[in-house]
Amino acid sequence: MPCVIPSLRTILFRLHWVLGLTAGFVLALMGLTGALMSYEEAVTAFANRDRLVVTAGDRQALSPSALAARIEAQAGVPVSSLTLSDDPAASAPVRFARDPATRERPPAVYADPYDGAVLGPVRLEGAFTTVRDLHRWLLLPGGSKGWGRTITGACVVALLIFLGTGLCLRWPKVHRWRIWLKPSLSRPGRARWWSLHAVAGTWLMPVYLVMALTGLTWSYPSFKDAALGLLVGERAASKPMRAAGRKAAPAMQADASGPAALDQAWAAFRAGEGRAAGTAILTLPSPDAKAIRIRWLPKGVDDPSARNEARYDAATGALLAAEHAADRPLGKRLMDNILEVHRGRFFGDLFALLFCLAALALPGFAATGLTLYVLRRRAAARRRPEAVPATLREANP
Repeated sequence: MPCVIPSLRTILFRLHWVLGLTAGFVLALMGLTGALMSYEEAVTAFANRDRLVVTAGDRQALSPSALAARIEAQAGVPVSSLTLSDDPAASAPVRFARDPATRERPPAVYADPYDGAVLGPVRLEGAFTTVRDLHRWLLLPGGSKGWGRTITGACVVALLIFLGTGLCLRWPKVHRWRIWLKPSLSRPGRARWWSLHAVAGTWLMPVYLVMALTGLTWSYPSFKDAALGLLVGERAASKPMRAAGRKAAPAMQADASGPAALDQAWAAFRAGEGRAAGTAILTLPSPDAKAIRIRWLPKGVDDPSARNEARYDAATGALLAAEHAADRPLGKRLMDNILEVHRGRFFGDLFALLFCLAALALPGFAATGLTLYVLRRRAAARRRPEAVPATLREANP
């Protein structure tokens, strides 16, 4: 019996549905979890709305070192970072350092910036941590170093193959916008499901392309290095911050390491780089750290891609270097905010909603793809009994 070589279209079709029956269901799960994380900050803020505000009155806010000391006395673990606001009625979100033995991080809390009282843990933090681990490595043992990361990375590659094979399979002989962009929902049976599946995939293809390419930066370090070299370049990557000039450093040359340096750095920040800051994340330095890091957003801005950064000497509190988002090239802004690009927030609120809806649509593609597969198998089964008697009749006239 002669060997029949399948056509390229047949090979692409089989590859498309084989991946759909395997990686498609993992991608559906990743889409659901990704959609949940799209508005994590807004959902968390709503769930903790009673802990986001404090009564300022005539009270004076504590210095960062005093605030951290009071929180540590209550929690019993070292403070890693403080988020401080220019709003006098805002509480201070607090993150703790990881346990050296288990590498686990205690739950974050809210604290009163005026007396250091812990207002309570961040609600839903644990739930979103579970959702994030499910999204990234399917909650499989080993975490980021286990098989889960390998599986999700392979499924992201499969998403790129979906986009390529899907585009080839639906390439029409006549190019009209109605064929490409308008689903034919009036068509009966399998044709309707195919039209919905194909047209929706065409509309969302640019979004999935961005999601997949940014997702690969977490799955494959070599891909991230290549993207960094392409978008940033070695020279820009090696010099990410602008060194402070001579006039920028305050006249505090004496060694003031410890709490004094932290408070001096904060005072220098509020008087200089942070004059226009709305919120600032102050990372407390470890005992052997040489710099105090402060990341901040301008007043009235909540876009993470607009975040600026300043570093201060951990011994003297003097300004070492500063970097403003507006001064960074587009490529570096993309790589520095790869998570915001991945979920669409980098491009604005409208795109964030679009990316969320696209993530929610992934289970729909799995469902419509499975429906098409089942309908196709049923149609083939109905044709098979008719073909057998015809063959027998030809063999036995």
